[in-house]
Amino acid sequence: MASKMLRPAPLFNILNQVLLAVLAIVCVFPIVHVLALSFSTSTAAASGRVTLWPVEFTLSSYRFVTDTPAFGRAFGISVQRVLLGMPINMLLTVLVAYPLAKERRQFRARTFFVWFFLVTILFSGGLIPWYMVIRLTGLIDSVWALILPGAVPIFNVILMINFFRNVPPALEEAAYMDGAGHGTLLWRIYLPLSVPVIATVSLFVIVGHWNAWFDGLILMNNPSRYPLQSYLQTIIINPDPKMLTERDLEILKVINNRTTRAAQIFIAMLPILVAYPFLQRYFTTGITLGSVKG
Repeated sequence: MASKMLRPAPLFNILNQVLLAVLAIVCVFPIVHVLALSFSTSTAAASGRVTLWPVEFTLSSYRFVTDTPAFGRAFGISVQRVLLGMPINMLLTVLVAYPLAKERRQFRARTFFVWFFLVTILFSGGLIPWYMVIRLTGLIDSVWALILPGAVPIFNVILMINFFRNVPPALEEAAYMDGAGHGTLLWRIYLPLSVPVIATVSLFVIVGHWNAWFDGLILMNNPSRYPLQSYLQTIIINPDPKMLTERDLEILKVINNRTTRAAQIFIAMLPILVAYPFLQRYFTTGITLGSVKG
């Protein structure tokens, strides 16, 4: 009798599925619209005739964005930034989160360091001191200027701390009894149990490095050192004459900002769309378990 009362009604299931389908369509529609816009002509985009299907199909916007050596160079710098930045970010995040996840009796200075890191979220030193520190360390015009200043993302550290604190203490006590040290505990127990939060934080790091554009404009004096998003910003959002060739100027006569922006957006989101399905099954678990101490 109780099982029948708890069984969801068919009408509820139908309404739930309809609601989820509507939400899915709402989420997918902007991506499809951007894709259709990127393959349409400037006149079709300007007249508002593009919805879910390209009008007067053309590849002019993609030719403008991709058919230049500068685009390939900027794309390579962004890939290099992700490949170097993600391991560094993850390593430092784990090494900071592990001791801060301990109880105060195990690590007496824990409270001090937790507040030390939290203050950096609440207060910033400002753009000028940030730039001067990077310049004085000799990182300007180097890919390391895009990686090292943000090598310890505090939000990711907080997620990792809370996830580590949910690891059963009995596992740690058993490992200590078997003679394990902190290194063995971290690499053999904590990390294998933390795959969801590691996948979630990795996704945050990849997206953050790939989508960053402002630091490239500030820290790279030579436009040839721009990462992809900074490069696209200088030729589409705020055109820089130094970045445009005669061929680019000719193409700009037959396309407009809407189609090129759509091409930019789709190219920028493509690597993330490829990576996300492999990490999606861990995403919700990592956010849920890493957000609140259980």
